[in-house]
Amino acid sequence: MTNYQSPIENLLKIMADLRNQKTGCPWDIEQTFETIAPYTIEEAYEVADAIQRQDQDALKDELGDLLFQVVFYAQMSKEDGNFDFDDIVESISEKMIRRHPHVFGDKNDIQTSQRQSIAWEDQKAIERSGKSTTSGVLDDVAMALPALLRAQKLQKRAARVGFDWKELDPVMEKIEEELKEVEEALNTPKNAEHIKEEIGDLLFACVNLARHAGIDAEQALIAGNTKFERRFKEMEGILRKTDQPINKCSLTELEELWETVKKGEQNS
Repeated sequence: MTNYQSPIENLLKIMADLRNQKTGCPWDIEQTFETIAPYTIEEAYEVADAIQRQDQDALKDELGDLLFQVVFYAQMSKEDGNFDFDDIVESISEKMIRRHPHVFGDKNDIQTSQRQSIAWEDQKAIERSGKSTTSGVLDDVAMALPALLRAQKLQKRAARVGFDWKELDPVMEKIEEELKEVEEALNTPKNAEHIKEEIGDLLFACVNLARHAGIDAEQALIAGNTKFERRFKEMEGILRKTDQPINKCSLTELEELWETVKKGEQNS
């Protein structure tokens, strides 16, 4: 392989070779923005997973895979006569400078990360308003975000214009209200769409509780999933030692075993 001035130039050349219509890889040549998007989301999750596992070698590899996604988009766009990789880099560099005037400008009144978060959102609001005369508070909250994360962002946007409770009590009351509405929906003639709507409202209210408590709802659910998986596997391990199939146990037996595993974790 020909050596170029930098690793990123080598990577860009590799991508261009993969997309070469005559000598490239058939799979890479066939891809479009739409077909690559799911892979980008998958790679981002794999980065998060490597961080969660504190695996630095895996993180390096996964970050490389994620970077390759950006290079892929840049090459496809360049082929269409639109932006290229340099344009992407220039765009993000300009944005970071614009959104950090306390670092790159003459403002030095931001001393905490909390204040920076507020200033960041202020700048984003200014940018959104400049794009359209009909821009709204909730504009540009990406539809492709995981539902919990998108709920948090929608709520944060609404809170910035005062549509938010200041105390925790009404947030808790809202959850109780939504739970009752779920119960009512389940106790009426079955209407799947109505039940889905009410459960959605309950989940949205739970996200609001997490936000008010200063907890990231997405990370909270990830932790909950991990805990459930760990305890369930421990149950399977205990049953395996006695050659007892888990699907032959009654619910009562499984619940008792679950409590045993739970108490064991607490004691340790």
